[in-house]
Amino acid sequence: MQTGEMTTSPSRRNSTNWAPRSLSPTDRQIERRWDQLHTWGPYGLLGISVVLGLASADPTSSAARWYTAWSLIGAAVALQLCRHGARLRRPDRGRTPSWAGTAYYTVRWALAFALTWMNPFFAFYAAAGYMDADETIPGRRWQRLGLFASVVTVAGAQSGGLPPKSWAQWAAFAALIVANFGLQTVIAHLTEQEEQRARERAATIAELERTNAALQQALDENAALHAQLLVQAREAGVADERRRLAAEIHDTLAQGLTGIIAQLQVVANAPDLDVARTHLDRASALARHSLGEARRSVHNLAPVALEHDGLAEALKKTVAEWGERTGVRAEFTVTGTGEQLHEEVAATLLRIVQEALSNASRHARATRVGVTLSFLGDKVILDIRDDGQGFDPLARPERTLPHSRLRSSGGTPIGGFGLDGMRARAERIAGSLTVESEPGHGTAVSARVPLVRHE
Repeated sequence: MQTGEMTTSPSRRNSTNWAPRSLSPTDRQIERRWDQLHTWGPYGLLGISVVLGLASADPTSSAARWYTAWSLIGAAVALQLCRHGARLRRPDRGRTPSWAGTAYYTVRWALAFALTWMNPFFAFYAAAGYMDADETIPGRRWQRLGLFASVVTVAGAQSGGLPPKSWAQWAAFAALIVANFGLQTVIAHLTEQEEQRARERAATIAELERTNAALQQALDENAALHAQLLVQAREAGVADERRRLAAEIHDTLAQGLTGIIAQLQVVANAPDLDVARTHLDRASALARHSLGEARRSVHNLAPVALEHDGLAEALKKTVAEWGERTGVRAEFTVTGTGEQLHEEVAATLLRIVQEALSNASRHARATRVGVTLSFLGDKVILDIRDDGQGFDPLARPERTLPHSRLRSSGGTPIGGFGLDGMRARAERIAGSLTVESEPGHGTAVSARVPLVRHE
């Protein structure tokens, strides 16, 4: 009896690589469909074989042949039911190659071969071996042997039934074995490549999960570190603001009060009323000026002298007022092309000049002071020189205390917070401050800061 060429199903990938936890919902749905095909496919192929076998059977066949055929069909059904029950009891092993799976595959092939020998249409049932050889038989070599056994059964049906009855049928049988087995080998090779890609994807996904976990841990650590840095920055900001206010008070209120005291001392020893009134007016002006500076220091605004004037004009007035108040000859010079500086830069340089002049009046006993403001490209240089008694910079102690002081050769405290404050102000705007002095030869203070123009 001749049959048409059988339709075969490709072998599915090995179930040892089946990892549903790493599959997407679409992949899980595909896996469920494959699982249903492996579960119900043999039933369907057996049913098709029975229907076609009955339709093509010879009604005049002997009773023994019919009895044998139905016995084999019953055995096949019983075998499928046993396999189905085993898969339901142990779903985790249902798609894992094992020796029990090999026994099932062998018995099914023997039943299919016997039924195909009796009727070629039962080759449909034999084609079930194409679907699950890699899920029942362990080892590539044994899987190929199982596929070859199924190929022999299907090729026998395709060539006209078993056994072949002529040399031409034998030749067709051999050719069909080669063609079917070659096709199944190619499909198995492609399936192995798919398994390899699946393993690589699974490894990549696992590595990504580990990387994501490490990244999340790093993010958590960074968040904790960020919170810690915020606390430290807040504390540093508070400390910096305290230092700023201390410097502002020192440069404004302390200097103003010193000037007021000096004017009042002159008033106390004034020979006549006009001289006393002049110094009282100066003391009042200093008090108002200091009050304005105190208010602006609290609000971190620019000094009063810079409220309406640029830095050069403010320095000129400051030097002139200081010279008039102390009686010391004071000169101010500008070199280079003047620029409108940023408020912070201008305020810093003005405070440095004020502190340097205050030190000169209190400690240096100078008779002449010169202030020079130089605009040199991208730098601004401020020089304050006096001809006072000077001091030894190398003998000045390191900043062990904010208000530490060193006495000059004349016994007057110098340096201390004043020099430290000037240096801190210059460094705050990325500048630097140097002090050159020698006992008996005066002092030179030089501040070099970046030229940042007014916005």
